[in-house]
Amino acid sequence: MNWFSVERSLERLVDSVVVALPKIAVGFFILIVGRYVIKFALKFIDSRFEKRNVDRSIRSFLKSIIKFTLYGLLLLTVASTMGIQTTSFIAALSAFGLAVGMALQGSLSNFAGGVLILLFRQFDVGDYISSAAGATGTVERIDLLYTTMIDDDGIRVFTPNGPLANSVIKNFTKIASRRMQFTLNVSYDTNIKVAREAVLSVLKADERILDKPMPEVVVGDLKETGITLVVRAWAKREVFWATKNEISEQVKNILDGKNVVFPQNIVKVIGDQPNADETPVA
Repeated sequence: MNWFSVERSLERLVDSVVVALPKIAVGFFILIVGRYVIKFALKFIDSRFEKRNVDRSIRSFLKSIIKFTLYGLLLLTVASTMGIQTTSFIAALSAFGLAVGMALQGSLSNFAGGVLILLFRQFDVGDYISSAAGATGTVERIDLLYTTMIDDDGIRVFTPNGPLANSVIKNFTKIASRRMQFTLNVSYDTNIKVAREAVLSVLKADERILDKPMPEVVVGDLKETGITLVVRAWAKREVFWATKNEISEQVKNILDGKNVVFPQNIVKVIGDQPNADETPVA
């Protein structure tokens, strides 16, 4: 055994440790301080989530992601300070993240949409909504990837959050009142003033119809078959559909009593008439 070589190796090892000792000390100092900073940051973020009333499911998930990211950055900083090469590790991690992102592109889009929905609260559970993506119904559940709704036929519909968050959403529950509108087609022989007063009398007699904005009956169009009257009125959201359905029936009944004529399309089918001298074939 060459004791001289062993001695030289030990001397080089001791010299390396002595040279790296300040970096190691600084790295441990950054690690200790960084842990306290991360804990303070997580408490601050949690208080902000609490103040903004962020959903608990998205709150815990976002806190986990933030915590993982902050600790990852802290460890990379400590390793770099101690002189450990992290370039190859970062490159491998980036390549892995890119591959996973490409494979889960659709799911990540839905996840991002779910985060936006839960953060900005365009709608809540129990709201009746309609979106340009084709989703219509009462919201039953909001998850990170899908939103579950019950449509008008009572069917449970699962809507991806990505297209839902990026579409125009109409929330019919987040309103106090709603306007009803329907059209009436009457003949040109109809007295417009009489028909308008008759319809307005029905609207004003119903306590569910709001005074502001005022109900109105206007001429919407002049067609070949008759005149189109447009009826507009406002009602509370809770009684909107019941009011609209009953008002339509009452308007039809009162116009019948005023002898208002509704135009009808009459189709006459004229067939070939047999000649008198033709003998029917047995």
